[in-house]
Amino acid sequence: MPAQTFWMGDAHGDAKWGDGETPAHPVSLDSFDIDVTSVTNDDFARFVDATRYVTDAERFGYSAVFHLALEAPPEDVLGQPPATPWWFGVAGADWRHPGGRWSSIEERGDHPVVHVSWNDAVAYCAWAGRELPTEAQWEVASRGGLAAARYPWGDELRAGGRWQVNIFQGVFPGRNTLDDGFLTTAPVRSFDQNGYGLWQMVGNVWEWCADVFDVDTYGRDAARGRVENPKGPPARSSEEPRVMRGGSYLCHDSYCNRYRNSARSQNTPDSSMGNAGFRTVSRTHTPGRQDDQ
Repeated sequence: MPAQTFWMGDAHGDAKWGDGETPAHPVSLDSFDIDVTSVTNDDFARFVDATRYVTDAERFGYSAVFHLALEAPPEDVLGQPPATPWWFGVAGADWRHPGGRWSSIEERGDHPVVHVSWNDAVAYCAWAGRELPTEAQWEVASRGGLAAARYPWGDELRAGGRWQVNIFQGVFPGRNTLDDGFLTTAPVRSFDQNGYGLWQMVGNVWEWCADVFDVDTYGRDAARGRVENPKGPPARSSEEPRVMRGGSYLCHDSYCNRYRNSARSQNTPDSSMGNAGFRTVSRTHTPGRQDDQ
């Protein structure tokens, strides 16, 4: 990603109340590099093979699975959140078993890894010598050089009359017509690349960012004028929610139109679910500092 100044935030009036997507404000970033895809199951397997790492979902013994993606016996369903009953807490769901105990990642090596928490993503980054992107880095990368565009490819959802993104079609949450070809995750090199050559910055899976989530972050930054290399508010505890970007295969206009460049969401660092993964960026280089070998 070239060094640049861009306008960060919602420029179309699409923002969800409480997400903190406004006001749009100028942000300057140094150059950095970013993975062209989300981290895949094959990538994550190499990390686990090398380190014997155990994810939060594996330690807890369960994770969140969308009801249409369930591949487990009924007794493995531990509960449903009252506000979002389309989610099941499923015993045995983890990155190797994304739908529950009857599922596997065989033949899904090129799909994004899911059921990984922010903590898990940070552990992978430490092993790989990388970092999670700040949400400013994530957004400028997603925009692909298109200033103020709604999506990585422009402002129209179906550019050229065809789907450019893996989201939910049909009647959410009960009937997915699969117009884009996928019920859950798609291979990471599906659809078209954006102007920077990046795949699926929106849709498919949410992606963890480094920043602590705060609904007032943009207001504070806008009041300062142009900000340089923002990293979000300081973490006051290890339990503060972290930013998630890009939306997922479950986004639908009737409920969640967060498959946009400027859209924000959040979750706690130990949370995992079947529609969230991550990608990484180069480490920040501090003048005079020797990088770890």
